[in-house]
Amino acid sequence: MSATAEAATHLYPLITDLGLILVTAGVAVLLFRKIKQPLVLGYLIAGFLAGNHFDFFPSVTDMHSVEVWAEIGVIFLLFSLGLEFSFKKLVKVGGTASITAVTQITTMLLLGYTVGNLMDWRKMDSIFLGVMLAISSTTIIVKTFEELGVKAQKFAQNVIGALIVQDLLAILMMVLLSTIAVSQQFSGNELLMSVLKLSFFLIIWFVGGIFFVPTLLKRAKNLLTDEMMLIISIALCLLMVTLAANVGFSPALGAFIMGSIIAETTQAEHIEHLVKPVKDLFGAVFFVSVGMLIDPASLAEHWLPIVVLTLLTILGQSLSSTIGALLSGQPLKQSVQTGMSLSQIGEFSFIIATLGMTLKVTSDFLYPVIVAVSAITTFTTPFMVKASVPVSEFLERKLPRKWRKQIERYSANAQSIKSVSNWQIVLRAYFMQVVIHSVIIVAMILLSAQYILPMVEGTRFGRLLAAAGTLIAVAPFLWALSLRRVAVEQVRQLLSERKYRGPIFMMILFRFILTLVYIGFLLDNFFSSQTAFITFVAAIVLYLIFPKKLNAQYHKIENHFLKNFNARDILKDKRRRSDLTPWDGHMSFFDIAKESNIGGKMLKELKLREKFGINIAFIKRGEINIKMPSRNERIFPGDEVCVIGTDQQLKQFQDYLDHHEAAPAEHLAEDDIVLQQIDLTHPEFIGKSIRESQLREKTNGLVVGLERKGKRILNPESHEILEQDDILWIVGDKKLLATLKQ
Repeated sequence: MSATAEAATHLYPLITDLGLILVTAGVAVLLFRKIKQPLVLGYLIAGFLAGNHFDFFPSVTDMHSVEVWAEIGVIFLLFSLGLEFSFKKLVKVGGTASITAVTQITTMLLLGYTVGNLMDWRKMDSIFLGVMLAISSTTIIVKTFEELGVKAQKFAQNVIGALIVQDLLAILMMVLLSTIAVSQQFSGNELLMSVLKLSFFLIIWFVGGIFFVPTLLKRAKNLLTDEMMLIISIALCLLMVTLAANVGFSPALGAFIMGSIIAETTQAEHIEHLVKPVKDLFGAVFFVSVGMLIDPASLAEHWLPIVVLTLLTILGQSLSSTIGALLSGQPLKQSVQTGMSLSQIGEFSFIIATLGMTLKVTSDFLYPVIVAVSAITTFTTPFMVKASVPVSEFLERKLPRKWRKQIERYSANAQSIKSVSNWQIVLRAYFMQVVIHSVIIVAMILLSAQYILPMVEGTRFGRLLAAAGTLIAVAPFLWALSLRRVAVEQVRQLLSERKYRGPIFMMILFRFILTLVYIGFLLDNFFSSQTAFITFVAAIVLYLIFPKKLNAQYHKIENHFLKNFNARDILKDKRRRSDLTPWDGHMSFFDIAKESNIGGKMLKELKLREKFGINIAFIKRGEINIKMPSRNERIFPGDEVCVIGTDQQLKQFQDYLDHHEAAPAEHLAEDDIVLQQIDLTHPEFIGKSIRESQLREKTNGLVVGLERKGKRILNPESHEILEQDDILWIVGDKKLLATLKQ
């Protein structure tokens, strides 16, 4: 009984503290939603008031428990960030975003470190300060863009791309900071080894994750309820968190990697939707806990550094990002808009500050100072975005005409330089071939030597069987490393010129020699030197005897990986374009913008069919789906509409929406709405018009195509009379259409 009482006493502060955090967070949400300010700022202020520094407010009693909740919050924040990340997005952002982000981060790192030294801070404080000032806030910027309605503008896409690059670089810098903090010195060798170690594990985790995770989710899809999907997603996240921690990386890195892996699956949007409430819950706990660590006395004591760092963040981020955008070839106006949008710090700065405290390498005052700077710059972000256009116009008026002409000329030239030489393509392909396959081969050998060999050690043929099994497993990758052809057309063109033949043959020879080195490395881990040499010769002979089988096996593995990697894009294209190929008609999706002046009007008022010849298949309004809306249905701002028509009709409709301030969207159709072909043979429908046949009511759908004796009609009129052997194309409820066909 006493043990139960003791457990209850131990549990009580945990529950009350969590309750206090959530109550303050809830009040902050309501208040800051009302005054239209970022919720993160509300969480910070709520935590500030709920901390131990105010006697007239309830305070938490067990800060250790709060820190545990906060660490869980960081994990889910990074997991959600990974779900939105996707390595394909990183590839698509191109040079513009990369140059902008790298210029900004490099500049702010140097400025932060320099200012820290000028204020006589410790070297480690200055290093962490530079990193914290270098990363802008994705959460704040995206929310600000949505509230100001500028998310569809071109500069906003540049900003989002720069944020994607920043997120990846922030993960890298967290790993490097951990290395520096442990060694307390700037050893170039250690930093290089940390980068190589990170790259090694990133490739292994990503390749292995893409190979196995989408397959697992796909095969279990029919068995998984939303509850089970949520549990499995969180389990995968925590599994990667554990793996990352065991190899010496931060748990946040593991969460981010698993999120980015799941982002490539067909269930990514669904999982993101399921995880969002969990992320919001623990994210709120994290931000409130950050606010709790703000000490008013420390803020009063360090008011001058707060002011200096706030100005440094706003001005430094704006200028460095603007310069980066200009260097990438963006026009002056878009560059200024990009730079002034990135003028704040946010969640990653908190995470890095938490890392410094956890490693006990930063001073106590640095955390509240950074939080204060973040709070101020969060508040100023909307004003900076709004002021970017007037500032750009002012600069265009005041800058010397010669400078403006040079900027315009440079931008035009940069935009026109899109061609990539054959050498660049070949070198990139060879580099990817060597690095990825080398990492896979080395990882498989080391895993086998560490985990499989000890299991068979001591048996008569244990080592031989372990080595043979490992060699068979890595053989397809050894074949791909040495003999697989890449960039075939570009290599052929280069070989046609004599001066390039030598370098090409040297690259091929290097790959073959590297393959032999890995075979020797494998055997050396399992046998003595003499035995390894004999086995090495045998392995080479077998390797050369079965090239076709190795080729087939490798391509089977590669095709499985590519199928998983591209499954989300394939499904998106398939659902986004349900083709009516005889008529060149298809489904497309559009968002009705909040500012659209067609909002609130009935479909019969808009006369979309009469104007453009299109049909609206369904309207998605929040969590409600209005299938096959009637003529009396209204369209409201924020709705998503699924439209059926030809390319030309849909383009006209998009122009119509653009004229009324609407933006196109790329969302997926609902699974229970399908497009099917039906042969009309039942006498019940013959001789009746489409309206009289009540096909709309029977299928909860629309007749969007009619084929009669070779004549095709897209979106036929409702008074069209149905005849024997007509072929109808109907979009509607899957189950009802199946019943109709029967």
